[in-house]
Amino acid sequence: MTPVQPAVKRKRNRTAREEALVAAASKLFASRGYVSSTTRDIAAAAGCAEGLIHRYFGGKEGLLLALIKRQVSQEVVDLATLPLASTMAGEVVQLVEWEVERTWQDREFFKVVIPRALLDPGLGHLITGIGPTQRARAIIERLRNFTQSRSLPAQELEALAHFISITSFMFGFMRPAVLHQDREKAKKMAIMMAQMMVRNFEAISTPDDSQPHPPKPALLFT
Repeated sequence: MTPVQPAVKRKRNRTAREEALVAAASKLFASRGYVSSTTRDIAAAAGCAEGLIHRYFGGKEGLLLALIKRQVSQEVVDLATLPLASTMAGEVVQLVEWEVERTWQDREFFKVVIPRALLDPGLGHLITGIGPTQRARAIIERLRNFTQSRSLPAQELEALAHFISITSFMFGFMRPAVLHQDREKAKKMAIMMAQMMVRNFEAISTPDDSQPHPPKPALLFT
C-alpha cells in the first residue's frame, strides 16, 4: 500500500479543522450572537487553536463569510434533489413552497446574518453577492429546463428567480420569525402569490411546455 503523503495529510487536517471551526461558529453565533461569540470560544468549541481562525479565515468576519458560503452551497445541493415539476408554472409554485420551508429551517442562520448586514454595509454587499445572487442563479438553471423560459428575456427570468427568493424570505422568515405571524398562513399566502404570478404562463403554454427538458447539472458555489 502506498503511504499517504504528508502534504495530503496536512490538506485533510486543514479541511477538517476548517469544517469544525465553521460548525462551531454556526452554533455559537446562533446561541450567543455574533458579537458575544469570541474567537477563543469558537476555537475551544471546535477543539482547535485560536490562531487557526486568523490563519484560515482572517478573523471572525471571515469565519462568518465562510459560514454563509457553506449555507448557500448546501442549499444549492439540496435544491438539486428536488424533482422538476411538469410545467414551468408548477415549478415556480413548487420552488416558492420549497424555499419557504427551507428559509424557516434556516431561521437561526438568518438571525445571525441579517443584524450583521445592517450594522456593516460592506459585509452586507458581500452577503448579497454570496447569498441571493447565487441562489437566484441556481433557480434560473432549473427554470431553463422549460420551453417557456425561452420566451422570457434574460432580465425577466432573473427577476422571476429573485421573486421566488424574496417571497420565500418574506413569508418563510420575516413574517413567522420576526413578526410572529402564523407560519402556515404565511406559507399559504406565499403559494397564493406564486400561483397568481404564473397564471400568464398557463395561458400561453404550448404542448411542449408540459414536458421539461432533461435536467442540467446543478451549479455548485464555493
